[in-house]
Amino acid sequence: MADPKGFMTTPRQEWPRRPVEQRVRDWDEVYVPGALLPIISKQADRCMDCGVPFCHQACPLGNLIPEWNDLVAREDWRSASDRLHATNNFPEFTGRLCPAPCEAGCVLAINQPAVTIKNVECAIADRAWEEGFTPPRPPERLSGKTVAVIGSGPTGLAAAQQLTRAGHTVAVYEKDDRIGGLMRYGIPEFKMEKRHLERRIEQMRAEGTKFRTSTAVGRDVPAAELRSRYDAVVIATGATAWRELPVPGRALNGIHQAMEYLPLANRVCEGDLEASPLSAAGKHVVIVGGGDTGADCLGTAVREGAASVTQLDIYAQPGAERDEDAEPWPTYPKIYRLSAAHEEARDLRTAPAADADARLFAASTLRFTGDGRGNVRSLHLVEVDEQRLPVPGTERTLPADLVLLALGFSGPDQGDGLIEQLGLALRPRGTIARDDGFATNAPGVFAAGDAARGQSLIVWAIAEGRAVAAAVDHYLTGSCRLPAPIRPTDRPMVV
Repeated sequence: MADPKGFMTTPRQEWPRRPVEQRVRDWDEVYVPGALLPIISKQADRCMDCGVPFCHQACPLGNLIPEWNDLVAREDWRSASDRLHATNNFPEFTGRLCPAPCEAGCVLAINQPAVTIKNVECAIADRAWEEGFTPPRPPERLSGKTVAVIGSGPTGLAAAQQLTRAGHTVAVYEKDDRIGGLMRYGIPEFKMEKRHLERRIEQMRAEGTKFRTSTAVGRDVPAAELRSRYDAVVIATGATAWRELPVPGRALNGIHQAMEYLPLANRVCEGDLEASPLSAAGKHVVIVGGGDTGADCLGTAVREGAASVTQLDIYAQPGAERDEDAEPWPTYPKIYRLSAAHEEARDLRTAPAADADARLFAASTLRFTGDGRGNVRSLHLVEVDEQRLPVPGTERTLPADLVLLALGFSGPDQGDGLIEQLGLALRPRGTIARDDGFATNAPGVFAAGDAARGQSLIVWAIAEGRAVAAAVDHYLTGSCRLPAPIRPTDRPMVV
C-alpha cells in the first residue's frame, strides 16, 4: 500500500468520456485520449491492500490486483505490466470490455465507491504497449506436438497463445475473413478500437501461432480430417446460436438479429462497405433486449443517424444502490448503470417515451405489425410484473422501421456440421459437454469458452482459454506447465 490513507483522502475518479455531441459523430473510443494517465496513480493509491482481497475471488482470472495497484501508485509500470500479464493475456481487452466484477468485490465497496480497478488495468496495458513491455515471447524449443484451435475469440486466442508459448505448434481456424471473433465483428469500434486487437494478433504471429481465416471447420474442412492432422483440437467457437422471439409478425421485413446488424456496421469501419445495408439512418429503431449487446446496437444506431431508438428491457428498472438482502457484497449487483451508449441516448433524447435514457423497463413484446407490403412498422408491447406476466391495460405501440433482437445466445451454432461430425455430446441447454479436464467425449478434442460454459463475460472466456491450454498441455506431455485459473464447473459468486 503506497498511501495508507489513499482510500480516505482521494475520491473515486473514472476515465472521462468525450462530450456526447462530439463522440457520436465518429467511431473512435468514447474516452478522452490521454486523460487516464494523469489520474490513475492516485486512483491506484485508493487500494487498501486488504488482508483478504475479494477482488481476486470476484475475477476468474485471479488477477493480482493489489500488487499491480501498488506498483502503479509507485509508477513502476514495467513491474505492474509483468504482474498483470502473469494472469491475463489480453488486459487491454478486459480493461475496455469487462463489466468489472472485481470492483463489485472490492473490500472498499462495502461502504465506499470501489477502486477503479478496470481503469488501472487498462492504463497498465496501454502503457506497456507504449513502452515496449510486451514483446513477443516465442518458445525456446518446440515440443513436436500440434494443436488446432477452432475459433478466434478471446477463449481461442488465449488458449493459442498459452500453448504456443509452451512450445506446441498451434493453428487457429476462424470462419470469418479476419481474426477476432465477436471482438472483431460484434464489439463496436467506439467500445474497443480494433488496433488493440491487431497488436495482439501480430504479437502472436511473431511468437509462432498460425492463423487460418475464412475456414469453417465442418464445412470447408471436414472435422474428422482436421482431427487426424493434429495431436489435439480445442473447440472455442463461442455461443453464436441466437435466441429467437416467437411472436406474431416476426417474419416481417426489417426485423433482424443483433448479430446480423452489428457485423455490418463493423465492416463499414473496417472499410469493407461504404454503408451498412441494415443502416439505422432515418429509421425508428426498437431494440428488444436490455443487455450489453442491446447497448452496442443502441450506440451504433445513434451514430448511424436513427430517427429514434428505444431499448426494451423485460426486467424492472433496478435501483441505484446494491440491495444488500438480495445481492450482498461481494456479489455482482444488478443496479442501474449508465453505459456510454445510454448516456448518449439520454442526452440526445432518442426515445422521449422511455423510462430512463433510451430504455423501457418491465416491457415485453406482444407482436409486430406491418405496412401491408411485408415491412415492419410498429411494435406492440405490454408492461409486465415481477413474474413477467402482462399487466392489464398497459399495452403500447412504438413506431418501428428496424427491430433488433438482442436476446442472448443459447449455445454453439450447429449449422456448420462440426459438432455432428465429431459426434460431440451436448448438455440440455445446447452447450458442448466436457469432463473436469475440459475434454469432450471425442478423444483428443477439448471444449472451452461460451461453446461449453454458455454465454458469459470476457474475463471468463480468457480464463477458460488459459485453463483449457493447461489441460491440453497435460494431455500432450503428461505434465502441466501452464496455469489453470478455473475449473469447468466454476461459476461467478452468487447468493
